[in-house]
Order: sequence, then structure tokens, then C-alpha cells
Amino acid sequence: MALDSLDFDATVALATKVAPHVDILEIGTPCIKHNGIKLLQTLRAKFPNNKILVDLKTMDAGFYEAEPFYKAGADICTVLGTSDIGTIKGVIDVANKYGKKAQIDLINVADKKARTQEVAKLGAHIIGVHTGLDQQAAGQTPFGDLALVAGLNLGLEISVAGGVKAATTAQVRDAGATIIVAGAAIYGAADPAAAAAEITAIAHGGSTGGLFGWIKKLFS
Repeated sequence: MALDSLDFDATVALATKVAPHVDILEIGTPCIKHNGIKLLQTLRAKFPNNKILVDLKTMDAGFYEAEPFYKAGADICTVLGTSDIGTIKGVIDVANKYGKKAQIDLINVADKKARTQEVAKLGAHIIGVHTGLDQQAAGQTPFGDLALVAGLNLGLEISVAGGVKAATTAQVRDAGATIIVAGAAIYGAADPAAAAAEITAIAHGGSTGGLFGWIKKLFS
């Protein structure tokens, strides 16, 4: 479940509704920039049974930037695949230091195949196939990139974000995604908890309809 609001209290309130129904709570990039590490600390204390991803989208100083978030309870932090390879290695190294995971986000990476292979050799834990909001507005989807990354058979976890809907959740799961990311279709639903529970069932192997959520098999 991607938490994207800038409002601290609204974010905690939404997380309270959906936490029992999802595996991972993601603190989205605008949300973590606006609210800072205090939000992570609050969510970690309130929701000990959920994994927490902090979508830092680190571009430089990988080890230095990510370490405080792992220390504060993040299970996953993201680093941009467009960053220097040393930056990516830094986030992987600090994740390993704390027994956590690093996700490399392929958003705007020109040669996704080459970068995925490169970071796999560094020990990357998760590859993020990510079609951003601006790219979605231009009609792009993550499905082609998912097929490319899954087809490499590198043994990495694969996260998919961007335009996944009820009708395509099972397709994404079956195409190789181990994490399915959702935000608006849950927080925009009349009943966010029910929407989250429905997509979780699909992501974990069900075949009935659903909305979309930050769900995973990563830690199962």
C-alpha cells in the first residue's frame, strides 16, 4: 500500500485502516520528503507486523542517506537505477548491514536490461519496475518492462508499480511480480480496507476481482 499523502495524521489514519490487510506499507517519496523520519518511526511503532518500505529514491550518497532509515525500522529503501553504480552499491551494502533489503527503481533507466544485470551482480535484493505518475498520464504501462526483467531469470524479487488495476492484477502476478504496488485504487476507494483485502487475496494467489495494493510474497 503506497501512502502518498503529505498530511501526517491522514497518513497514519489511512495506514491504520489498511495495515491488517496488506503486507507492506510504503511511505511514498513526497510523503517521506514532507514528513521525514518521524513518520517512519510512528508507523514502525504502531504496525510491528507490517514491513515498511521507504521510497527514498536515493540519487547520491547511498549508504549515508539510507542508513538512518534502516536504523529507524525500514525494511526496504529504494535507490534510483539511474544513479551512479557506487550509490546503488552503498544502499545495498547498508541494507545488508542491517539485514534488510534494497530496491533498485528502474524509472527512467534507458537500458533496463543492462542495469538490472549490473545491479544483480552487486547483490540487489529487489528490482522495481516502475511507471511513474507522469508516465502513466502519457499512456505508459509497466507491462513490457516487467516481461523484460522477469525474462532475465536473475532470481531477484520484482516489484511492479504503475497503473495496475483489478483486471490486470493476476496478470502481473503471473508474469513474475512478487510485489504489487497500489495507492490510489485503495486510498480512493469508498472502503480502503476492503479494497486492500481484495487485492491482497489476488496477489497471494486468488483469482477473483480486486483493486490494487502494496502486496507481496517477498517475505513469505
